[in-house]
Amino acid sequence: MSAAPDVRAALTANLKALHLPAMRFCYEEAAQRAERETLSYEQFLLELTERERERRRTSRIQKLLRESGLPLEKSLANFDLKRLPMKVARQVRTLLEGSFLDRKENVLAFGNPGSGKSHMLCALAQELLVGGGRQMRFVSCALLVQDLLIAKRELRLSREIKRLARYDGLIIDDLGYVQQSREEMEVLFTLLAERYERGSVLMTSNLPFSKWEQIFKDPMTTAAAIDRLVHHAVILELNIPSYRVEQAQKKQQGEER
Repeated sequence: MSAAPDVRAALTANLKALHLPAMRFCYEEAAQRAERETLSYEQFLLELTERERERRRTSRIQKLLRESGLPLEKSLANFDLKRLPMKVARQVRTLLEGSFLDRKENVLAFGNPGSGKSHMLCALAQELLVGGGRQMRFVSCALLVQDLLIAKRELRLSREIKRLARYDGLIIDDLGYVQQSREEMEVLFTLLAERYERGSVLMTSNLPFSKWEQIFKDPMTTAAAIDRLVHHAVILELNIPSYRVEQAQKKQQGEER
């Protein structure tokens, strides 16, 4: 038996006032099913609360994805794990558990351009965000240092670093891909120093540590940056051919047949 119109109206108003939209839209259907299947009041209430909880989880994940800056096309489903060296594939499977974020460990991915470093870390971040509700943020190194430099000039660098601190994992893409000025590298070092043992950094670079002095411009700063990043870190070495080159070669071979 369905509820009287005045009861439905009052219930709808209450659910709206309590900000329970999923329950508001599904309670009539759930009540009819509960009546047909002679479900208990507890079972009926459990279904309503589960629907509300799932809706809130979905909304939160969508919000986190929007804020993350992650390129969503770089997902695990679109990544060929079979291309990875066996050791790296094992490391990635372990990282998918997400416990490295709790330990504030870093993930450093090295390899030639096109080896899949960025895609791999983006895919990892998406899985941790969607599956575990982790707060992740993706940004290219070039854009990050520009934002930090602007913040420094406007005397709000500490506030900007504090804003980035709310993310469980900060993905800095392509360190060293574009040569930065000493001033830009100084603000990047400040960020890394403040984040040390407080939050995970996930970073890609096509330059080995031996060439990082080209990035930080100073031997002492370079050593200090490497020390902070490596102290608690998982290092992924992608010594594999460029995926884009492989695809171009396959396409060319197909056209020649």
